[in-house]
Amino acid sequence: MNFEGRVFVISGATGGLGRIAARVFAERGAALALLSTDQEKLDALAVELSLPEARVLTHAANLTDGDAVQAAAAAVRAKFRRVDGLIHLVGGWTGGQTLAEADPQAFASMLDQHAWTTFHLLQAFVPALVENGWGRVIAVSSPLAVHPSPGMGAYAAAKAAQETLLLTLAQELQGSGVTANLLQVKAIDVSHKGQGTPPEEILAAMLYLCADEAGMVNGVRLPLVGSPA
Repeated sequence: MNFEGRVFVISGATGGLGRIAARVFAERGAALALLSTDQEKLDALAVELSLPEARVLTHAANLTDGDAVQAAAAAVRAKFRRVDGLIHLVGGWTGGQTLAEADPQAFASMLDQHAWTTFHLLQAFVPALVENGWGRVIAVSSPLAVHPSPGMGAYAAAKAAQETLLLTLAQELQGSGVTANLLQVKAIDVSHKGQGTPPEEILAAMLYLCADEAGMVNGVRLPLVGSPA
């Protein structure tokens, strides 16, 4: 699979899955716009990837801030003149408290990380994808968005909001050549200890969804959880 000439935006690029995604997409010829909150970590990742300057942009931004995300999108367009894909990997979780016990700030934090970052990124980058007549939007979610567990209400609600945004977008994109899909993962087993989904399996699903052959796959929750979600 070759993505030469394609530009992919990866949010949360300095996280465990983000770093692997950046490497895999770079190996397949893509140009990358790497977004995170830490410029030093972004620069270190760019060095690791060893891409020519023309194929990589690093941009630190608070993705919960709509204006900051719009500025990031402007920087991407200024450098590459196009965007072909958005791989949204910003995440985090909190749990262990019932809804009666839960800290409202924890709920607000989950909404910021999962719902608001998604909303701002879609507003900033989807118009460029539609302009191309080809594009891919992928976010990593959780089966808890559909089947909540006790003590995980804030996280599950935020993930449900994220999924609703992506699934609504998928309907709005019908016939545009742009697709929006979700990968549901319980945990990412970056250290390969058998306690979640290996990142290689997640990336294999991403690569398929980004292929030309997946153009009819739109508005799908793809469970990568080892059992029905």
